[in-house]
Amino acid sequence: MRLILFALVALAPFIAVAQPLTIMAAASLTDAMKDVSLAWERAGHRSLQMSFGASSSLARQIEQGAPTNVFASADEKWMDYLADRKLIATETRKDLLGNEVVLVVPVNKPLHVTIAPGFDLLGMLGADGRLAVGDPAHVPVGIYAEQALKKLGMWDAVVPRLARTEDVRAALRFVELGEAPAGIVYATDATISKGVSVAGIFPANSHDPVTYPFAIVKAGDNPEARGLMIFLEGPQAREIFVRRGFKVE
Repeated sequence: MRLILFALVALAPFIAVAQPLTIMAAASLTDAMKDVSLAWERAGHRSLQMSFGASSSLARQIEQGAPTNVFASADEKWMDYLADRKLIATETRKDLLGNEVVLVVPVNKPLHVTIAPGFDLLGMLGADGRLAVGDPAHVPVGIYAEQALKKLGMWDAVVPRLARTEDVRAALRFVELGEAPAGIVYATDATISKGVSVAGIFPANSHDPVTYPFAIVKAGDNPEARGLMIFLEGPQAREIFVRRGFKVE
């Protein structure tokens, strides 16, 4: 027995230990993916290791070699970024979810408006108020917001008043804390917050469709990652995404 134990101890550094899957996902997926991880664990798997943030930041981390099995972006641009660099298994790429872009205000100052050309957004912000939004230079929700505001003829007037944030959840917090009188986030973010209310929904034709492509990262491609992708498309995950307010593609 001692010989067996000695042999096992000696071999331990060389025995491959299965690591839990790692998923990097857009900040707006935080709550839904935590629920999915619990469902995945109940199905007999190890809980997922997850990292959330702006899709742009996550994509660049993957490019720099961050160990990742699955990437979930809040837009096509940053999945295309990795695809162009041949860093994802392209045959696994799937647009799984959709969302809406909404204008939110602090819950203690509710307001309902129709967002259309001529809408007085500056008047809503007041004399020195700022509009909280993910940085349009790279954060998907900010990119959608810029498209919508340009389409509605508001961009030039509003751009000096932007409070640019690192991701959509940071923009949400600005409004929750009353540091901005209004912000642009996804409908699903507004749903989970007790500190904001939806003032209006940006017309779907004012910006590109909000889609969430998922894909396996080549460096993290393995049978379990493939199984996770199947799970993400399956009924348990779909029910979670719908319950969290996402549109299921």
